[in-house]
Parts: sequence; structure tokens; C-alpha cells
Amino acid sequence: MFKLIVLGILSGAFFSTTFVLNELMSVQGGHWLYSATLRYFFMILFLALILLFQGGIKRLRDIFKLFLKNYIFWITSGTIGFGFFYALICFAADFSAAWVIAASWQFTIVATLFVLLFFGKSFSKKIWFFSFLIFIGVCLVNLSHIDNFNFSTFIYGAIPVLLASFCYPLGNQLIWECQNASNTRTLKVPHIKSFLLKNSFNKVMLLSLGSIPFWIILLLLIQPSAPSSSQVLNSSLVALFSGIFATTIFLYARGLAKDSNEIAAVDATQASEVIFTILGGFLLFGTISISLLSIIGLVLILLGLFLFIKYQNKSQT
Repeated sequence: MFKLIVLGILSGAFFSTTFVLNELMSVQGGHWLYSATLRYFFMILFLALILLFQGGIKRLRDIFKLFLKNYIFWITSGTIGFGFFYALICFAADFSAAWVIAASWQFTIVATLFVLLFFGKSFSKKIWFFSFLIFIGVCLVNLSHIDNFNFSTFIYGAIPVLLASFCYPLGNQLIWECQNASNTRTLKVPHIKSFLLKNSFNKVMLLSLGSIPFWIILLLLIQPSAPSSSQVLNSSLVALFSGIFATTIFLYARGLAKDSNEIAAVDATQASEVIFTILGGFLLFGTISISLLSIIGLVLILLGLFLFIKYQNKSQT
């Protein structure tokens, strides 16, 4: 369990670059859709180079064959876990500060439990209580940023992130289910037998390829103006740090999980993103506004995470 927690926190550190750099691109006037689509363009490019180095042309050819053999599954899981998830995160960056989005994103710890319930898993009442603490913390952080009863920040900043918090664990759980042949009464997931799924880079590539139709449709519908050179550069950095490093480490840790409790524990470590995002925002922008209500909310989020991990460690002994 300790290894899973450390890997989860490490991925959280890399994930935090998403929130900070997305805010920077928004401040500079970059369209949120390019912040999203360029990330996955660069992810596919970087992953192709990594996979070529690992296994040559044959590796890439095998991955494309696996994708085409189960294209409906990969497009579905890629659209949900990468497409909807990141489009909503980038959209929210136009309306909320990076650390507020990072704090709101911690609702994914609660959302994970509902996703796992959807797949027939169960949890103790204590885990629900810990998740409830995190949920209250997220609410307090967002309430502290509603000025003069103007709910636009909440509607356009927080709600998209809360929706994204369901999409990401749902997409990830689909991958876990297809590897473990855990079909449920709620949803039939194909059992994909392939040694390629033992490699996290391969799984990220398959999900990235699956998200391509979603990005093409959005670009055709919205047709934003061309991105600036700085947005292209920052998107490539997000792709490298968050898309490659963070996602690969996170999926690797999730793949090591033996049951739903360990999966939930790995997902809970993402609360560390709040701290890393606050530090990154301070280093990049120099100032950060945190009210007393925000501090209370952050404390509840971290307290819920601490109790969550402590309970998981105790249950393993």
C-alpha cells in the first residue's frame, strides 16, 4: 500500500502542472479548446517516440492493431476518460484560479466511489465519511470565491470540474475492468487479453487515440482562432508532465491495485494536487488569494485524505 500511495502522490505533483499552466494560457488569451487538443496531439507524438524506443515499429503496429480490434471500447473509454474530462478542465480554467480548480477536482475521490459502485464494488461506512469530509472541503473552497452572490464562477468554474471528476475515474475504471474481466450486471465490458496492457505507456496511447474523434468534432463545431506560440509551448509541457509522466504513473499505480479499496486509495492521493498547485501558482504568479473559508476547506480535504489513507493502511494489516 505504501508504494501505491507514494506513486499516487508523485503523479499528483505532475498532474498539478495542468492547473497552473492552463491558468497561464487562459490569462494570456489562449482558447481553452486548443489547451485541450494540443495536449493530446503532443501526448500522441511523445508516446510514439517512447514506444518506438521501447519496441520499435512493431510496438506501434501492435498497438494500432489492438486499437482497431476493439475500437469501440477505446473510443468510448478515451472519449470519457480523456476527452470529456480534459475539455471540462480546460473550459473551467477560464473562470477559476488554478488552485480552486485543483481543490474542486478532489471531488473525484468521492466520484470514484460512485463509479466503483456502478461496477458492483462496495465500501465501508468509514470510507463514505472520509469522502464526505473531502466533499465539504471542496464546497467551502468554491463558496469562498463567490463574490457578491455572483454564481457565474461556480457555474462555469466549479460545475465543469465536478462533472470531469466523474469522467476521469470512469474512463480509468473501464481499463481496469477490461484487464480483469470483471463484467457486472450494470455494464458489460469486453475482456481484452493482451500483454500490451501491462505497459502503462501503451494504455495511455490507446486512450489518447480513442479521444481523437472527440477532439475533431469539437474543433469542427467551435472553430477557434489559431493558438499562439506560447500556448503551443505550454500545451506541450502539460502533455509531457501531466499527460505522459503523471498519467502513466497513475495508471501504473492503479494497475497494481488488487481490489476496490486499493483503487480508491490511489485515487484519493490526488488530493496532493492542491498543495502542489498552490506552490506552483505562487512561483509562477507571485501572489495567491486564500481566505479563511478556503483554508478550512483545504484542511478538510487534506484531513479526509489522511483518514482515508490511514484507514486503508490499517485494513491491510
